Amino acid sequence: MEEFSCKTKIISGSGAVSALGQLGARRLFLVTDPYFMKTGQARQVAQVAKCAETAIFDRVRPDPTVELVAQGTAELKKFQPDLVVALGGGSAMDCAKAMVYFAKEKVLLAAVPTTSGSGSEVTDFAVLTHGSVKRPLVDPRLRPDLAILDSDLLTALPKGLVAETGFDVLTHAVEAYVSKRAGTLTDLYAREAFSSAYAALPASYAGRQEVRLKVHLAATMAGMAFTQAGLGLCHALAHSLGGMFHVSHGRLNAILLPAVIGCNAHAAAGKYAGLARAAGMGGSADTIALRNLKNSLIRLRRELNLPQTLTQAGVDPRAVWRGAEHIVGAALEDPCCKDNPLEPEAFLIRRILEEVTGRV
Repeated sequence: MEEFSCKTKIISGSGAVSALGQLGARRLFLVTDPYFMKTGQARQVAQVAKCAETAIFDRVRPDPTVELVAQGTAELKKFQPDLVVALGGGSAMDCAKAMVYFAKEKVLLAAVPTTSGSGSEVTDFAVLTHGSVKRPLVDPRLRPDLAILDSDLLTALPKGLVAETGFDVLTHAVEAYVSKRAGTLTDLYAREAFSSAYAALPASYAGRQEVRLKVHLAATMAGMAFTQAGLGLCHALAHSLGGMFHVSHGRLNAILLPAVIGCNAHAAAGKYAGLARAAGMGGSADTIALRNLKNSLIRLRRELNLPQTLTQAGVDPRAVWRGAEHIVGAALEDPCCKDNPLEPEAFLIRRILEEVTGRV
């Protein structure tokens, strides 16, 4: 038996953010980061919402901590909004979602992503950092009520951010597609998200604005797929490494994904092959299509100027192996592991670490 639901209303296109002004809200609590306050975009979005009173929480940082969310939750409860808007990338959306969740207030939550990667605008996930470990919070109550995909907010994206968040889209789609909980509907979204993002990323990276919305929609479709089907070992290990070494999530996914595909091939070769063919990578036999998938991702990673190894990402491999026990343990405890097509074991994670540190 399969189950699929998406309570989030999605509005997309140029000027889509104007929909905030049609909600009839009176008290707006806007969650964003210092960059959008500095550029004035946070104030512009607040004005579009046409609320009588506005409070702005602009202290979001990458890898948001539990402590930061606790601060925001207290301010949200004090302000008593009827509309919460998250403006920014995955960190801003995860912060806002967690604040509403912990405040236990009945409030409309709208997500306005400004990067095309996390898919957080439609998911039940919020990733928070506690100590040196990134932990995904998973609950249906975290899913936003409204997702606004406004292409006008994507015009000034730096090339590096396009590359990193784009690989996050690809990883979400791949892991959802081969997940133990994948189904007919999640496969449709994951396959389309992967094919669209893979085709459009080089042009988006080159600065072609007309493809930016295509990647944006792919990120949302991938989010719809993985919030239902789950993720896998690539995300579990990215959370573990990211918490310890503070490398961005997208860069870690780019480094890890080809290696994880290789390790999972024994359990998911047929699905990987189907995804490769859907994206136009060819391969009459599954073994050839699987090889094409892994090699195509490695070539795309190089084309987008992303690191090939942890060493190239600035991580000392000696530090990885000194902390290997912690890294492996945190990855195995991550809830993303339970949906990986191959049962994760310590030796499998160490094999992946060997590949991404350049030992093999």
